[in-house]
Amino acid sequence: MENISINRIPLQTKIRQPITSSQIASPKQSFLQHLQEASTKTELKVSKHANQRLEERNIYISDAEWQVVSERVSEARSKGVNDSLVLMDQAALIVSAKNATVITAMDRTEAKNQLFTNIDGTIVLN
Repeated sequence: MENISINRIPLQTKIRQPITSSQIASPKQSFLQHLQEASTKTELKVSKHANQRLEERNIYISDAEWQVVSERVSEARSKGVNDSLVLMDQAALIVSAKNATVITAMDRTEAKNQLFTNIDGTIVLN
C-alpha cells in the first residue's frame, strides 16, 4: 500500500467592512426612481398596420388624447393587463399594453359589430 499523507491548510476568513444604512438606502432609492421614471415615460408606439387603419378610416386623435390613452395604458400595464381594448368617442383601439404599441384601430361605428378576443382589459375614455 501507498502511504498517503494529508496536510491541513488553515482556512482564511474574509473580513467584510460593515455596511452602513446610507450605503443601503441610496441604491434602492436610485433604482426606485429609475423604475418610476421608466414606467411613467412610456409613450405609445403606433404599428404600421394601425397607422394605415387610422389613415384609411380618417380617424384623427389629438396629442392630448394620445397622452391620456398612453397614461391609461401604462396604468393598465401596472395592473397586469397585456392586451387592451381602448374605447374612445371616435375610435376603438387594440393596444398591446405589454409592448406599449397600438396594434389596430377602427371607428366606433365599425366597432359596434365586432367581437374582440384575447383582450384582458378594457379602457373606456370619454
